[in-house]
Amino acid sequence: MTIKHNQQIQHNHFRKDWQRRVRTHFDQPGRKSRRRNARLSKAAALAPRPVDKLKPIVRCPSIKYNRRVRAGRGFSLVELKEAGIPRALAPTIGISVAPRRANLSMESLAENVARLKAYRERIILFPRRTGQHKKLDSTKDEIAKHENGDIKVSRKAHHVIPILNKGKLEAVTEVKRSQMPEPIEGGAYRKLREARSEARLVGVREKRAKAKAEEAAATKK
Repeated sequence: MTIKHNQQIQHNHFRKDWQRRVRTHFDQPGRKSRRRNARLSKAAALAPRPVDKLKPIVRCPSIKYNRRVRAGRGFSLVELKEAGIPRALAPTIGISVAPRRANLSMESLAENVARLKAYRERIILFPRRTGQHKKLDSTKDEIAKHENGDIKVSRKAHHVIPILNKGKLEAVTEVKRSQMPEPIEGGAYRKLREARSEARLVGVREKRAKAKAEEAAATKK
């Protein structure tokens, strides 16, 4: 910036010893191993419970991304009621709950209720006290199978019931030339512009035609 009028002279600070304050990341490999060990220790401490919680399937916002699905914050109270899981019990068995979330379509409601039921069938609920089985606890045979190692335990809930986008799974089908629609004469863009112009000028043209007809009637008289 040039100096003009009565402005203050610039103080250029070029002696701040910036090389001493450079941030380096040479500890990245060590951090990676520490994070991995922390994940393993957390999984061992929570075992046989999963590390994460079950999340619902929701649509991404905006027209650009609403064809995709992703994990939501938590299941709505209506979904829990339809699946037969009490609201207070859900967080204790690894199900995330979002009380403010509302279902805007029957499709999402049915999809998430089926997801909850599938999760409920897979999990094994141990009784809080030995020998005191409650209504929603697993049977003694299922608990015995788990203790014997017959049932495989997964550390993450989203690995057991993953959220997949259907577009990635469906195979792309080739369209033959015979199945292609007939081309529009003059081009589709030109046709759309003409239709738009006709719709916009319909009032002006009617007024002009009416005035012309009145003028022709007046000249005949």
